[in-house]
Amino acid sequence: MSLDRRTFLRRAAGVVLAPSVAGLACGGEGSGSAGAAGAGATAGGGGAAPGSELVRLPWAPYDDAFVVDALAGPLQFNIPQGTLPLGPEALGAVRTSGITAVNITVNGRGEGEMSAYEATLGRMAAWSREVEAHPDVLSPGRSVADIAAAKQSGALALVYGLQDGVPFEDDLDRLDTLYDEGVRIIQPTYNVQNQLGSGCLAPEDTGLTALGREAVTRMEDAGILVDLSHCGPRTTLDGLETARGPISITHSGCTAVYDHPRSKDDRTLRLLAEAGGVVGIYFMPFLNPAGAPTADDVVRHVEHALDVCGEDHVGIGTDQGIVPLDVSGDFQEQFDVVSARRAAAGIAAPREDTIPYVPQLNHPRRLEAVAGLMAERGHAPRVIEKVLGANFMRLFSEVWT
Repeated sequence: MSLDRRTFLRRAAGVVLAPSVAGLACGGEGSGSAGAAGAGATAGGGGAAPGSELVRLPWAPYDDAFVVDALAGPLQFNIPQGTLPLGPEALGAVRTSGITAVNITVNGRGEGEMSAYEATLGRMAAWSREVEAHPDVLSPGRSVADIAAAKQSGALALVYGLQDGVPFEDDLDRLDTLYDEGVRIIQPTYNVQNQLGSGCLAPEDTGLTALGREAVTRMEDAGILVDLSHCGPRTTLDGLETARGPISITHSGCTAVYDHPRSKDDRTLRLLAEAGGVVGIYFMPFLNPAGAPTADDVVRHVEHALDVCGEDHVGIGTDQGIVPLDVSGDFQEQFDVVSARRAAAGIAAPREDTIPYVPQLNHPRRLEAVAGLMAERGHAPRVIEKVLGANFMRLFSEVWT
């Protein structure tokens, strides 16, 4: 049964919606190189491509809605944008965004004597310190009640997620510890092969291994949402077959709109929806064949997903940082170095040499702009609110324990 937002919130957490957070000052990252990125993006359009303009369409219900970005964080991923600790401008951007919760990637890479598991625990600890340091801006996101409380206070709930099973693939008992430390969403594989299954760039997709199937079951038992975003086609279907309850594809696109290894075909999307899951549409170059993706590209993928899955099974997972990018100066040169490293490691998807953002949506209120575009195209407020976050909130409530 589909619940309206206010009824859902009353049942989930016994509270009512938060007051508006509109009108707070906008800014970017304030420490290191990211300080220039935030300030330049806010004042000058973030280095948007020539001829493109920021899309800033207000949508009146936005500040009352649950807004869930199912793959995001205060800072951009795989981008030379700066590191923790967050500065005042980054915190200002988070506040201004109106986003209620994000699935933030906390994977750590094993290096030297430090394992991927230990590095992951370290990254979670670092983000937990940020939450402790800025409780008026950031809050834990371990439960639906936590997210509801964040909405009421105007904070951003950080839902810890893994984009790869490497930190626990050799010891599934670690899933219990990861859950205790706050992890609530996990992808079995990233772009390549691991002990659990095949990523979408693996030369041969052999599907979930026996260990991978066991991992899916253990995740569900623990109350962790299974995420198949970077899994290969067969591994994705195996995940859908193995899971007993609804699962997610938190950040992807629609192959029927643009055929890319990171996107999912209509058959997969239908199976996901039939199982009660939710797909989040990303803001990546993987939305179109050439050039920077546009806001219209985003909406086209959202609309196709709605046509295939239905209004209860589509959301947003931008794969972006809330702090806008400034791509001026030597940004391109720095980005090219990062891209080359990913390509050399075999983890770079096609079109990763294009800066991974939507120039027209390079501001903290980007999800409101998508809502405004959907409203202009005739989508009902009910549908827009579901896409903004109500669908993922419903999914969280069904999976998390």
